Amino acid sequence: MGKSNSFKNSLLQLLFNNVDIADIGDAAGIQNSATAGSLYVALHTADPGAAGNQTTSECAYGSYDRVAIARSAGGWTVATNTAVNTALAQFPECSSGSETITYVSIGTSAYPTAGVILYSGALTASRSVSTGIQPQFAATAATVTEN
Repeated sequence: MGKSNSFKNSLLQLLFNNVDIADIGDAAGIQNSATAGSLYVALHTADPGAAGNQTTSECAYGSYDRVAIARSAGGWTVATNTAVNTALAQFPECSSGSETITYVSIGTSAYPTAGVILYSGALTASRSVSTGIQPQFAATAATVTEN
């Protein structure tokens, strides 16, 4: 069995916009968080895999850090079973070292904690990072689709 389109969208709204899912359990449904907080986008040099966490194959170039994006409509736009970043998501500029980024993940913790990965996927094209390069995702470029 698969999820209905309505539930897929509701699940994304709960995770990315901190919006309740109505009509599950009691009358209040599945509740949002008292404090919405952020989700953290991480870059990886290889597939972190289904058993991995945010530190699995995570980039480690000089000055690297995860990008925090608020769990709100200001951070993510959710529509038609898809969540996209609302604004530019810009990582720190590489100050030393070099790596090739091949995967991205969205997880629960700030760097360098081994947080839970909620979603991960391969980039459409790998990206080489070396001194002076600043990886980024333009607004609406980081896309999560609930299948």
